[in-house]
Amino acid sequence: MKKKRYQNLDLTARPATFGDLLKWQKERFKKQKDMSFMIGQAPQKQQALLHTNQDKLTITWIGHSTFLIQLAGLTIVTDPVWANRMGVSKRLEEPGLSLDEIPPVDIILLSHSHYDHMDIPSLKKLKGIPAVLVPEGLGAKVRKLMKENRVYELPWWGQVRIGSVEFHFVPAQHWTKRTLTDTNTSHWGGWIIQRYMEPSTEALHIPKSIYFAGDSGYFQGFREIGERFSDITYALMPIGAYEPEWFMGTQHMTPEEAIQAFVDIGAEVFIPMHYGAFYLADDTTEEALGRLLTEWRHRELDDCHLQLLKHGETLSFVYSEKNCN
Repeated sequence: MKKKRYQNLDLTARPATFGDLLKWQKERFKKQKDMSFMIGQAPQKQQALLHTNQDKLTITWIGHSTFLIQLAGLTIVTDPVWANRMGVSKRLEEPGLSLDEIPPVDIILLSHSHYDHMDIPSLKKLKGIPAVLVPEGLGAKVRKLMKENRVYELPWWGQVRIGSVEFHFVPAQHWTKRTLTDTNTSHWGGWIIQRYMEPSTEALHIPKSIYFAGDSGYFQGFREIGERFSDITYALMPIGAYEPEWFMGTQHMTPEEAIQAFVDIGAEVFIPMHYGAFYLADDTTEEALGRLLTEWRHRELDDCHLQLLKHGETLSFVYSEKNCN
């Protein structure tokens, strides 16, 4: 039976050809990049809070696209990757917390099947027996890998509610591949993590939605996400692996495009990710961060809406608008 192949909303946004890949690799040999700049580790890590927390929202950056999020008593991990290497390249910095340092996990969110977002050893080593939420087309593979776990397979705009938290799978512009023959046989996307709010709490400054963008090029779908989910508090947005732009442009955003996507969805706080852990493209950690800050200032956006995390840093709060008035 022929496998279904998934597409982007923009049908012209397709994976680069093998010829394009060879051209890029030839260009890479001519570049000399300084990789010495590091994001660094959080000076104080809050493992004790993460192991006892039942009511606060916490967001902890492990590295790359891996976050540990706690909301409404659930511990959630996005795109778990604790791998020391990605292909032939060694990890640039250690994960912010080790697998032994994090609490048992209730929910795993996978944005797509690329190796830097879905690391099978990391999946299997997470504590607990978490439910796994995956894109359409990826369910069978994950069920084979994690036979004891509940696996929910969602299409774009699909949703599932676990406890008092709703998880919505939303579009992205990307692609998937793990073997020579499985290109785009599973989908890709981002996740809205949305707490169900009782009417009596709607007027309080409590985070209502977190947007985990996964991996994406810039596309008009960000506007639709913002229209459908008008209460996004925190946006976890990728800013790295964009150079050379002629090769990466349809699948990864530049920092400037990431800011535009943040504006499109109408979120309140931008938390950058997908930089500083792996050398996946030709941009460096310092370049990605520098371009982000330059564009942020050029647009005259308030710094209180930008939260730069160290590896292992935990944000812990009931939202209070951070004096942004």
